Amino acid sequence: MADSQQAAKPKTAWWRSLGPALITACVVFGPGSLLISSKIGATHGYQLLWLLILTGVLMGTYMTTAARIGVVGGATPCTLIAQRLGRPVAAIIGINLCLICSSFQFSNNLAVAAAFDTLGVARLFGDPAQMTERTRSFIDTGVLLTFNVLVIAGVFALRQVYRGLERIMKIMVAFILISFLINLFVVKPGLGAVFQGLIPSLPEGVSLSLPSRSETGIVDPMLLIASLLGTTFSVAGAFFQGNLVREKGWTIGDYKNGIGDSIAGVTVLTGISAIIMITGAAVLKGQPATDIGDLALQLKPLLGPATHILFCVGLVAVAMNPFVINAMIGGSILADGLGKPARLSDRWSRWFTVLVLLIGMGMAMIVLHTRIEKVDAIVFGQALTVTGNPLMAAAILWLANRKDIMGDKRNRLIHNILGGIGFIVVLLMAVRVLYILALKMT
Repeated sequence: MADSQQAAKPKTAWWRSLGPALITACVVFGPGSLLISSKIGATHGYQLLWLLILTGVLMGTYMTTAARIGVVGGATPCTLIAQRLGRPVAAIIGINLCLICSSFQFSNNLAVAAAFDTLGVARLFGDPAQMTERTRSFIDTGVLLTFNVLVIAGVFALRQVYRGLERIMKIMVAFILISFLINLFVVKPGLGAVFQGLIPSLPEGVSLSLPSRSETGIVDPMLLIASLLGTTFSVAGAFFQGNLVREKGWTIGDYKNGIGDSIAGVTVLTGISAIIMITGAAVLKGQPATDIGDLALQLKPLLGPATHILFCVGLVAVAMNPFVINAMIGGSILADGLGKPARLSDRWSRWFTVLVLLIGMGMAMIVLHTRIEKVDAIVFGQALTVTGNPLMAAAILWLANRKDIMGDKRNRLIHNILGGIGFIVVLLMAVRVLYILALKMT
């Protein structure tokens, strides 16, 4: 407990302490969350709101736990693991989280292409209605290539990466909240139906049965639920809280602020997802929500020109938010796991960030030039991220229960109960995804 002997700092205004959890919320709530929440609302109405709240509670448990580890333990989670279990174990965790972020980055690239499509970028090159699918794919590829090059340039241009990210994210979160809240007030959902959605139940067509093979392919009755868990209950994102509080320079004196920051971040994440799900249930019930761009166009006649513009502003913010942060999480944790300097501004973190960016861009470009449906690719990519979550969850629970690390701030019974439920959930979902992969390969 390197920081346990340090004097407490003067109390800081709560809003100044916000930062690490907002960054995590921004990377977790990405375009996949927007699409999946909208699709669940359009397909099942308000019936899965209870599941969203449950995943928010589980996410909050892991975020606050990881923040405590970073503040009280005096080092990043990977460093603490390397000190006690050896560098190879820490390296495995770093590689695992890097792969999870690469899978997220693949979805982020597809969503950025969709966001620019919504803004009409294709019109700069002619009439989109007259373009072939191949031409549109090349335009999307050019957009992604240009965007990634600009992001990579920004990664190396910023001297203090964390400070820049924190300021940008606070502005972007404000845009997202304002945009979608105004749309929610325009939609005016029925409060009775919303509250009824908080009662646990499984909608028609959703079951706990295993995926099966049919004439049309693999049928998974829980695909949307798995995707919702993958986007809202991100143990990898929670794990990174331990690094972010170290970036912020928090000590034991900032312990309460760290917990409050994590709660605020989860509230933002869950709240925005709930707003999107409720909006989808209110205006898209029974309609297909298969593409982010199509979703915006479907809402235009219902919301009107002004609120549609606000929706598009929120859409672009959602698409941009996780793009850089997700790649930096993967890059810095990989550097940390390998024993390299792992602050966001360090050289190894930047280079590994570029690696995640290139992997995500390459995978997205393959999808753009094949017949694979974008929405299927995004949903499957988000579901695939749950396969690495059990290792992250086990690492967080193990660290949080170590007396030599946490002292009297070890996990209490309620933390371990909620943490245990979360671990069982991500383990079962990971097994389910691996089962689907096995079906696809046989």
